[in-house]
Amino acid sequence: MKHHNKQINRSWRQKWCDAFRGLFRAVRGQSSFYVHFPAAFVVVVSAWLLGTFDTVRWALLILCIATVIGGEMFNTSIEILAKAITESQHPLIGQALDVAGGSVLILAFGAAVVGTILFLESLTIFFRIAS
Repeated sequence: MKHHNKQINRSWRQKWCDAFRGLFRAVRGQSSFYVHFPAAFVVVVSAWLLGTFDTVRWALLILCIATVIGGEMFNTSIEILAKAITESQHPLIGQALDVAGGSVLILAFGAAVVGTILFLESLTIFFRIAS
């Protein structure tokens, strides 16, 4: 296992490799990603099929997806750190994990609200064009 804090002068290539390794580790290690990625795929395909998403709608949609996945990755990193500290249950660690999980819930809820607004508006435009 690498200790990044000892590698002060890592190259950009090393930083990118570490970041992608972290992404793959999170995706492989957390069942939440089995929900987030298919949901993101369905949302992106649906927006594309509607054909009414402009640049701003696409940017908001991608930002929502990235925010939820990024939040899930922060949550995962906190879980990993908690396990590194102790395998036994500690009430404060449990509270921290609950708060981290709650933050993902808030991000996902916010993304769902924004997505609903974007899709309702786009569906209105779609049906106006179709009629």
